[in-house]
Amino acid sequence: MRKDANLIDTGRRRGRGARSNRAGRYESELRETFDDGWESLGKLEPFKTEVARETSKSIIASNDSPDVGFDHSINPYRGCEHGCIYCYARPTHAYLGLSPGLDFETKLTAKVNAAELLERELANPRYIPKVIALGAVTDPYQPIERELRISRAVLEVLDAASHPVGIVTKSAMVVRDVDVLARMASRGLAKVAISVTTLDRRIARKMEPRAATPQRRLDAIRALSEAGVPVGVMAAPIVPAINDSEIERVLEAAREAGAQEAGYVLLRLPLELKELFREWLATEFPDRAQRVINILRSMHGGRDYVSTFGHRQRGAGPYAEQIGLRFRLAAKRLGLNERHLRLRTDLFRRPVPQGGQLSLL
Repeated sequence: MRKDANLIDTGRRRGRGARSNRAGRYESELRETFDDGWESLGKLEPFKTEVARETSKSIIASNDSPDVGFDHSINPYRGCEHGCIYCYARPTHAYLGLSPGLDFETKLTAKVNAAELLERELANPRYIPKVIALGAVTDPYQPIERELRISRAVLEVLDAASHPVGIVTKSAMVVRDVDVLARMASRGLAKVAISVTTLDRRIARKMEPRAATPQRRLDAIRALSEAGVPVGVMAAPIVPAINDSEIERVLEAAREAGAQEAGYVLLRLPLELKELFREWLATEFPDRAQRVINILRSMHGGRDYVSTFGHRQRGAGPYAEQIGLRFRLAAKRLGLNERHLRLRTDLFRRPVPQGGQLSLL
């Protein structure tokens, strides 16, 4: 008996976000799951996390997007085990010949020589220091960081060079590195933003199955703030008819925990994410799935997604304007964003490459 051509059995994807492993846009062949009569003889293995160790050739990435608040970034990992169904980075897995679906959260790549490369790139005489965003694509503190400690090693190189860094994460594991972050923050070199999508544990488990619970993220905000690390909250993404009613509550909880800044981003559905998100909606929120899509499309001129700079993160139209107004009023009432911390670049000390010569000045 033939079943849905894309959906993977619940048992095989337990604890994962995506419902399928549909082929990426560059693949010439499509994969379909169906029962040919033999499946009952033995169950297929659940999806397990696999980590490929990569020796990269470069580590600092640059971008010139006008609606992104950084020019340089470092991404220690490709793919993310958190499994957030809404992750705009999912389509990047297609560049590896892998699926933006379950492959994205189970077939990961770790850039094991990231710290070594960073030290070398900072030592280049032509390098000009700018704030580096750690984990701008996938989370630098996803579960495999506990063992591999690549993000920790990157921070230690930046600390030694007095180089500024900004971190965005939804993991409480960032508190592990509070010693380095507090030391850097005391010199105006570090700030952290914690993503809090919802305060409802049930919704969080559905949307972000392997990320920290909402309370642990608030605890991380408090721990960082008490250690003197400037910390903000990202209410992101805002998903219409699912978590948009929580904007004010999220900001209030984060402010009470010590957040000083706040930002938000509307749900983005580029490329393969359109169908992956629809599959998730149909299984988790069938009663409101069409409403979510209808509202989302109303903010993008009748389309699922518009990639234009300035529009892609905020949308347009009455619903988008209402969300923006609610966010600004709540932030103002709570005293958030009264000032935006600018990290220092004037303290930068160029590392000396191994076997190199110290400067006489």
